[in-house]
Amino acid sequence: MSAVAELTIFPMDKGVSLSPYVARALAVIRQSGLPHALGPMGTCIEGEWDEVMAVVTACFEELRKDSARINVSLRVDWRSGPGGRLAAKPASVLEKLGQGGPRG
Repeated sequence: MSAVAELTIFPMDKGVSLSPYVARALAVIRQSGLPHALGPMGTCIEGEWDEVMAVVTACFEELRKDSARINVSLRVDWRSGPGGRLAAKPASVLEKLGQGGPRG
């Protein structure tokens, strides 16, 4: 079984430059060892449901240390079956377009 979650998390009380806080959350995600992909508007994380939710909670707790208000947006696609969908899902779409890899 596999959950692919797209997480967007940032404090709402730290001004306009939030990349230091996003970097702190990404460090938590990296430390988890779960497959992940950083995107321009969020980070996708793949793993078992409880593993992914634990990482989301850990990201929240990291930002909570010095933030009075935090925005969290979470979308999850859970599916029974094997993992590896973080790479397989985009590859399947690109294959149907006749492209072998991502385009910028």
